[in-house]
Amino acid sequence: MMNESFRQKTKSGSEAKIWSARSAVCSEFPPKNPESERIRHAPRGSSFVNTIMNNQTKKFFIYTRKSTDDKDRQVRSISDQLAELKELALKEQITVVDVFVEKQTAKIPGRPVFNEMMLRMEAGEASGILAWHPDRLARNSVDGGKIIYLVDTGVISEMKFPTFWFDPTPQGKFMLSIAFSQSKYYVDNLSENIKRGHRNKVKDGIWPQMAPLGYVNKNRKIVPDENIAPLIRKTFEAYSSGSFTLRQLRDKFNELGLKRKSGKELAVSNYQKLLKNPIYTGLMLYNGEIHEGKHEPIITKKLFDSVQEVMMRKSKPHSKGLKPFLYRGFFRCGECGCFITTETQKGHNYLRCTKRKNPCSQKYTREEIITSEIQKEIKKVSLPDDWAKWMLAENEKDKLVEAQSSTFFADKTKADISLLDSKIEKLMNAYLENALSLNEYRDMKNKLVNEKQLLKEKISAFEQKANNRFELTEKFLKYNIELANEGINEEKLHLFKKVGSNFIVEARTVLFEPRGAWRILSDSGFFGGNSEQTALRADHIFCGNLNSDLMRCILDKVRNYFELNPND
Repeated sequence: MMNESFRQKTKSGSEAKIWSARSAVCSEFPPKNPESERIRHAPRGSSFVNTIMNNQTKKFFIYTRKSTDDKDRQVRSISDQLAELKELALKEQITVVDVFVEKQTAKIPGRPVFNEMMLRMEAGEASGILAWHPDRLARNSVDGGKIIYLVDTGVISEMKFPTFWFDPTPQGKFMLSIAFSQSKYYVDNLSENIKRGHRNKVKDGIWPQMAPLGYVNKNRKIVPDENIAPLIRKTFEAYSSGSFTLRQLRDKFNELGLKRKSGKELAVSNYQKLLKNPIYTGLMLYNGEIHEGKHEPIITKKLFDSVQEVMMRKSKPHSKGLKPFLYRGFFRCGECGCFITTETQKGHNYLRCTKRKNPCSQKYTREEIITSEIQKEIKKVSLPDDWAKWMLAENEKDKLVEAQSSTFFADKTKADISLLDSKIEKLMNAYLENALSLNEYRDMKNKLVNEKQLLKEKISAFEQKANNRFELTEKFLKYNIELANEGINEEKLHLFKKVGSNFIVEARTVLFEPRGAWRILSDSGFFGGNSEQTALRADHIFCGNLNSDLMRCILDKVRNYFELNPND
């Protein structure tokens, strides 16, 4: 009995001990690590309090950044960042020393606001940074490496982000470096994708960027601006005349309203860049390579080339602010080659040699005598009225016939364009096979593309205005009648400039070299004296029948000339 009683007591005592142990275990689960208090809590419960106290003593800078150039988007995005960061600062009870706002890309180092913040941190004004995300701080290896280095040296002790975790531990710095690397990769990859897209667009003949001055973006293409394109054309035409310097061109066209799209006035350098841009001819210069564009040209390739020649010569303008004499700067002295100037003496205008180079024996000549001499010289290369009227009638007949037939010129030009296309394709294959370097490929391709553009302009002009040579011939014949029968005045002087070049005065006589279609009349050897004498000679030779082989020959030569020189 005693043994049984003892066993019961022992059993009940052991069960009590077991229950007490289980209760203790269940009251703290999982079981406490005996070292946990020493490792995790020093003392117990003081971690959160210390964090608040540390945040209250630490000073932070807020940094916000947006890289877009659109002002409305900048302000809205930065305000959103500031709102989130200020809310985080209040929540964490952080002391904010200053706020930095930057509107610049972080792709390349050298941001002024960011650099100022780094200098002030190194000076000890703050030890922490508040930012929306690490990519706001850096998207390049230089700035990202500098931030990590300042963390290593203790200059930056803490950084807080609403969208990213960081603490100044090896793991935290590793994660931060990965975030910076991801930001840099995003920018690099985005840039490469954009460049690839631009290259593909250019190959398709589409300008990939914002439309240049004179064009507007419309339906993913560029089209001429109705208001600015005419001013661009006039700018090229004015400079090609050689009468303007770039500075004078700027003053003149800025007054006419040619400005940047932002509304700011154009500088001299802007005009120089504009005049060198081949995009206005339908070509696109991209990365040193010329491509054919599908946009509408504003000027012709011939006008563009003429402007480049003038720019190479650095043509000087005509003198300004002088008296408007009729023949000022028009003639040179036939004896010494100096310019002929005009003076007013006793109510009459006299032309004389400036004699700036060598002594010259040429005397004064009255302006009326020079005008009379010009009239005589014009008649030597002019058609008689009857001849001109006959040619006008024949030209109109031929024009009607020509309008109903196709031409060999168009087919030949199309064949030449096709040949150039095949050459460009072969060049590309040679470059891909490493038979040509990139520079060799670009130089040869640019030359072929320029040739092709000139041919396209010729065939375009021919197809759009097939009767152009007939119209130019008609205009030339009417000029003949007008100049041969009317006196020279300021309005007619520009027509006289079309007759010849190298105008000189010697011994009170006007001499010049016929040019263009007038040279054809001069080279025929049939014209001389006045129009009446020429007509009498024609009646004598052809017995009054002006519909002759000679007349037909001269008419055909004039037309052929204008076919080859439509802009003369």
